[in-house]
Amino acid sequence: MSDREIDEVLQKAAERPHGLEPALLDRIADSAKSSLQPVRPLPATWVLVSGVVLICATAAVAGAARAGFYGIEQLSLMERALIFPTLGILMWVAGTSFVNEMIPGSRRRVTPGGLLELSFVALLGLFALLFHDYRADHFVHAGIVCLFAGVLHATPAAFFSWLLLRRGFAVNSIAAGLVAGTLGGLAGVTMLELHCANLQAPHILIWHTAVVPVSGVMGALVAWLIRMARTS
Repeated sequence: MSDREIDEVLQKAAERPHGLEPALLDRIADSAKSSLQPVRPLPATWVLVSGVVLICATAAVAGAARAGFYGIEQLSLMERALIFPTLGILMWVAGTSFVNEMIPGSRRRVTPGGLLELSFVALLGLFALLFHDYRADHFVHAGIVCLFAGVLHATPAAFFSWLLLRRGFAVNSIAAGLVAGTLGGLAGVTMLELHCANLQAPHILIWHTAVVPVSGVMGALVAWLIRMARTS
């Protein structure tokens, strides 16, 4: 068979009408029109960020209110003026990163790992600047209690923040989990600064700041487990 004959066969096959009835095609078109509805757009980024920061602040204040505001009572005016605005700024940065992770195509100003490092180093430097009592009474026992309490309050803060952004989509779920955990960890540290009356530098430098990396790693681990469960 020559090339010309092959071209004629293919052309005839392309011109041959398909065996679908017009009525069936109309029903398919009507079904597509009725089922495909436009998705309600997400609120503005600043609204979402304000929402997650409010969630984290509420979790921190509620936890401290239940346990007692003993920590803030022991802090000086200067310590309060430096610690809580710093935590608020870090929570806003982390909240912005979390919102960006949940909206594909958003501009990423800081990587998830960089956010975790920034938060940890900033708190470590701030606490080293403010606290100079280097006694370490009941270092391990008191430290584990604070670490557990901080992570415990980080968990609902991260979860409800994710719940607020659940209409978004994380292209990299593990990165989003790391950011969510870091954000929750900052809420946990805020709760500790409001509640914990132990102002010894080793306690705050080690155990309070450890809430952020531990919560961040836990967030990434949970996201990885969920992804593995969905793909298995």
